[in-house]
Amino acid sequence: MKASLYIRVLIIILYTIAISGMLGYYAATLYYHWHLKSHNDAKLFLAAETIQMHIEKFPNVMGDYLGSLAYLGYQVYVYDEAGNEMFYGRDFGKNDLSSIVKERVLRGETYHGIAEFPNHPFSTGYFDNLTSNTVGVQVQASAERYALFLRHDSSIYFDELRIFFQLMFVLSLLFCIPYFLFSVRYIVQPIVRLMEAAKRVAQGQYSLQLPTKRKDEIGQLAVQFQKMGAALERTDRAKKEFVANVSHEIQSPLTSIQGYADSLLQEELPWKERMRYAAIIGQETRHLAALSRQLLLLSTLEHDGRLSGKRSIPVRQQLRQALQTLEWQLAEKDIAVRIIVQDQLTVAGDEVLLMQVWSNLLSNAVKHIPSGRSIIIEGMQEEDCSVISIRDTGEGIPEEQLPYIYDRFYRGDAARERRTGSTGLGLSIVKRIVHMHEGSIHVVSKQGKGTSFTVRIPSGHSSNGKEI
Repeated sequence: MKASLYIRVLIIILYTIAISGMLGYYAATLYYHWHLKSHNDAKLFLAAETIQMHIEKFPNVMGDYLGSLAYLGYQVYVYDEAGNEMFYGRDFGKNDLSSIVKERVLRGETYHGIAEFPNHPFSTGYFDNLTSNTVGVQVQASAERYALFLRHDSSIYFDELRIFFQLMFVLSLLFCIPYFLFSVRYIVQPIVRLMEAAKRVAQGQYSLQLPTKRKDEIGQLAVQFQKMGAALERTDRAKKEFVANVSHEIQSPLTSIQGYADSLLQEELPWKERMRYAAIIGQETRHLAALSRQLLLLSTLEHDGRLSGKRSIPVRQQLRQALQTLEWQLAEKDIAVRIIVQDQLTVAGDEVLLMQVWSNLLSNAVKHIPSGRSIIIEGMQEEDCSVISIRDTGEGIPEEQLPYIYDRFYRGDAARERRTGSTGLGLSIVKRIVHMHEGSIHVVSKQGKGTSFTVRIPSGHSSNGKEI
């Protein structure tokens, strides 16, 4: 059975505390061996020298004096020349002093058993109750010589403290466990909620209520997760709308083609009606072909989010080429075109895609303005961007329709746009191409005065302006 995140985090916290405690104790032990042990030996040896001077000054009270020292917290071991041993204070756990050490101290040498006590990684040696863990000096009492070995009785100093720290440790552990359980729950619970939210998103439920009031990383994650859910909901809704729109756009011409094709099979159908039905079938077929091409282009643009390569493209030359493809429509509606651009004004991008931008914008302008009106094209340099404006003098776009003009399949006057062969994808394609070129597009329109599309795209280079 796999452990839950809650258990894992709790184990990690306890494990971290245990390891940190062990490492801290190990470091403290090393510090004791390297510094405190010799310092403790020196202090105890100073006390032994004081005891030595007092006994040599008052030899008759040696036994009573050493007994008093035992009550003050010392353990004393005395060895005389005859080999007799005397102990004062608490019994030593083990008398492991060698006879060699005892004889050397009797001859006047000093013994530093605390400073020379063997080092152990997890043991200071301070509490080892051994005669070898002492300091030793020679004591002269009248005509007798003694080897006196001294150490602190750690039980007097630390038994109460040991009980205190043990009790403190146990109580701290008892208090810490509920706190750890609560703290881990506080950390894990939002993650559990995020996991449940992820499951709902996977099932198509995008309305999420997450703890976004927290200011830490989990709170920020919840905010981003909620934004992701909203974005996925918009994407899913757009996908469904797109599929519905595509189905509708394909179904309508197919229904027309099927109906008129069935009518053409009637032998008694007049020739003029037959020709009209054939023309309608051809028109609907061309509409389907244009729709499929633009759908394919839009799909390609959305999947290829970045341009593979850019080059400097002259804007004026592209605009003239786009106008040439619309020449017969301009002549048919008697539309005047004025182009004002700068010499050698360029943009950095893909030539084929940018031609699609100018062609779509100009084609829209031609379709939507009455006969006898005009189109003005301006191009200029603004810092590191080329700005191209296409302005017409048509009837304009109603203000309530402006927010939707870039939506796929959106047509302000669906019946009229249908007759002109519009698929409702042109401006969606334009916006996508402009964004791929790291540019922007902006529209301003007033009813009765016309519409202006302004495109800003990072430029190649430019020079002085010229009116054509």
